[in-house]
Amino acid sequence: MSATDDLRHRVGDLLKEHGQTFADEAGVRLRDTPGPLYQLLVVCVLSSIRIRANIAVDAARELFAAGYRTPAKMLEASWQQRVDALGRAHYKRYDESTATALGGGAQLILDRWHGDLRKLRAEAGHDPRRIRELLQEVPRIGPVGAEIFCREAQGLWPELRPTFDKRAVQGASKAGLPTDPQKLAGLVSEQDLPRLAAALVRVTL
Repeated sequence: MSATDDLRHRVGDLLKEHGQTFADEAGVRLRDTPGPLYQLLVVCVLSSIRIRANIAVDAARELFAAGYRTPAKMLEASWQQRVDALGRAHYKRYDESTATALGGGAQLILDRWHGDLRKLRAEAGHDPRRIRELLQEVPRIGPVGAEIFCREAQGLWPELRPTFDKRAVQGASKAGLPTDPQKLAGLVSEQDLPRLAAALVRVTL
């Protein structure tokens, strides 16, 4: 078996064991349409503070189960209703500030991009650096949150490929895989890039 075949085999095992994206775990059927893209952004907002990944995912599921799957629905919910949904997922300490951030973000997305993050992509001219900058204009989304979004959305938006953020690269090192993003990307299909990135992050958790 060649070195490359060995790496592909190792990646295959990694995908089988850990290859569920965080969006998928949160119940988001990710497609290049307004609703799923917004739901992914909510997952990123919830993951952008120092909190366990499973709690962030559980909080997203609670918000979505309550019907807050679009910016308009998020805004229709009262601040207290958002706090209560986060509380049901044990998203503590940050529940009140996050409820405020979710409301502010929903308002921004409606006002600036008419509820459709594909318009953010268009405003960025499909430039990955600019996409990251615009994402960070959303309340609570910083560099980490922007990278999570790009990591998960790279299966939809080709200009984001490959995205392996700092955490994913740490996971690659831990798993004995190349830490160069292009070399990592060469080990899977383009459709599997988000799954590989998520699997590498899960290795570090």
